[in-house]
Amino acid sequence: MRAGTTAPERYTYDLPEALEASEPPEGRGLTRDAVRMLVSYRGTGSIVPSSFVFLPRFLDPGDLLVINTSGTLPAAVDAVADDGTAMVIHLSTRLDRARWVVEPRRVVGRTTERWTGPPPRHLRLAGTASATLEEPYGERGRLWTARLELGARTLSWLATHGRPIRYGYVERPWPIEMYQNVYATTPGSAEMPSAGRPFTPEAVTRLVAKGVGVAPVVLHTGVASLEADELPYPERMTVPASTAEWVNSAHRGGHRVIAVGTTVVRALETAVGEDGTIGAYDGWTDRVISPDNGVRAVDGMITGWHEPASSHLMMLEAIAGRGLLRTSYEAAVTQGYRWHEFGDTHLILP
Repeated sequence: MRAGTTAPERYTYDLPEALEASEPPEGRGLTRDAVRMLVSYRGTGSIVPSSFVFLPRFLDPGDLLVINTSGTLPAAVDAVADDGTAMVIHLSTRLDRARWVVEPRRVVGRTTERWTGPPPRHLRLAGTASATLEEPYGERGRLWTARLELGARTLSWLATHGRPIRYGYVERPWPIEMYQNVYATTPGSAEMPSAGRPFTPEAVTRLVAKGVGVAPVVLHTGVASLEADELPYPERMTVPASTAEWVNSAHRGGHRVIAVGTTVVRALETAVGEDGTIGAYDGWTDRVISPDNGVRAVDGMITGWHEPASSHLMMLEAIAGRGLLRTSYEAAVTQGYRWHEFGDTHLILP
C-alpha cells in the first residue's frame, strides 16, 4: 500500500477533550520520564499500568530499542499574503535546496486552522524573505510545494524566525527545547518524533546498564495534522548499516526489537528484505503499514496515544491486533491517560 491510495477502514474511538495534554510534563512539575505508561501484551491480552521510569523492568537483556534521532525544526513561520492576510506556513518536508512541502494555515485567535480553498500564492516572510506556492502536493490539496527565498541557510533562518508547530490543544508557546528528544542529532523533522520524548539521559543509562541495546535511524517527519482518511506522505529516512546489523543480530539471538515510535516502524519496515532481514537504506519511503501488510522487522513498540481514526492506528493494529488495541485505548481513556506530544506513553509487547 502506498501513500495516496484510499485508506482502509480503521479503528476509532471518542477522545474526551480533557485528556489532550496542554503542556509538557515539566510544566506540571514532572520530569520527562515521569509520564504514565500503559503496557500491553499481545500474547496474553493483558494490560499493566505503569510509569515510563520503570521501562527497564519490562525489557530483557539483549532486547534492542531503535530510536529516531531526527531533530525538530522550528517549522512554523509567519507569512503575509499580498492582500495583507496574516497566515502561517508549516514547513513539512524538504524536497531540495530551495523547495519544500508546506501547509498554509489561517490565523485564528491564538492558534491556526487549515486553509480551505486555493491559498494565496505569493507570501512575504520575515525581513526580505518570501515563499511562492507552486502546486498542490498530494490528492487532498492541503499541502503545497513552495519555493523559499530566505537569503540565508534554512536552519539559520528558521532558528531566528521560526517556532515549533503548535496546535490548539497546547495553550501557550513553549521553546524549541521542549520539542526535542534528548538524543536528537540530525535536524529535519517538522514535528517532534514524540514517542521518544520521555527518554532522559538517566533513562538511557538504566537501559544500557540492564543490557538493553539502543540503535539509531533517522526519519524526518512531516506535519502530523492528517485528515482522518489521509495516509502518510513520503518522508526521507536513513537506516545505517550498523543498525541493520544490530536488528538482525537481535532477532538471530531470539531477542525482541522494540521501535520507539511510528517513524521507526516505518523506517525499519521500509528497509526489510524479502528474507525478513534488515539492510542499510538511504532514501525516501512511502511505506504505509496496516493490518493487511503487517510488520516483519519489529516485535513491539513504544508510542504515544493517537487521535481517533488517525492512520497511526492502522500501524498499531498491525502490531497489537484490533482487540488489544481497543482494550488498551478504552483503558487509557478510562484511566485518564494524556494524549499528544506532551502526553503519556504506550508500550506494546509480544
